[in-house]
Amino acid sequence: MASTPDRAEAPGDGAVSAERLPVTRRAIDHVKAMIADGRLQPGDRLPTERDLAAGLGVSRSSMREAIRALTTLGVLEARHGAGVYVTRLRPGNLLETFSVLAEVSQGETLIEVLQVRRMLEPAATALAAARADDAQLDRIAGILERIGSGESEGETVAADLSFHQAIVEITGNATLVAVNDGLSSRTFNARVWHGHREAGLSARLREDHERIYQALRDRDPDAARAAATTHVMEVERWLRGHLGPDTA
Repeated sequence: MASTPDRAEAPGDGAVSAERLPVTRRAIDHVKAMIADGRLQPGDRLPTERDLAAGLGVSRSSMREAIRALTTLGVLEARHGAGVYVTRLRPGNLLETFSVLAEVSQGETLIEVLQVRRMLEPAATALAAARADDAQLDRIAGILERIGSGESEGETVAADLSFHQAIVEITGNATLVAVNDGLSSRTFNARVWHGHREAGLSARLREDHERIYQALRDRDPDAARAAATTHVMEVERWLRGHLGPDTA
């Protein structure tokens, strides 16, 4: 079958029919629709590339690109010699590529990432304060001991990330855990700790974490929300100070 040429939306078209979408995008949407309406379930094997392409009326190369894209996004997985399967569709897998945002963002975009964290982390920390059991609090206390404890800066950075992730995990919301992980950058955290240490302000970051932990230990959602907000705002202020007046 001859390849179907890609067709993009023309300027000012408004609503676009499926036939006018780029071919690979149409193939991607078709597979996603099969999953959304239950024709394909998590763990199911996809029909062959040939059958999918024929059913949709696109070239096999376009369908191959669609499958490759959905594999990158964590929707599909290729098993050597066994075909292509729908993944378990867990949030952690589907949002894995989201983590690139925090790792590569710069300037104003990085400020925006922190602003999103300021919306999410306080709410998650407040919920954790209401739900945490003793074992979870003990785990967080152990992580807190490693933050700014005189160990290497790398160990402090790792402990910082683990501290916040452990708090979000208490919410029991796998999607929120995946989003939080995606918004957390080890590279950026290392910059924050290094900058505060050079300025003699690393104790301030340590105190932020202590206040968060104390609010969790007191089972005080309001105090937990306030402590988490203060912490993210401290990091945001530090970043603005290092980006110059144009981002203030």
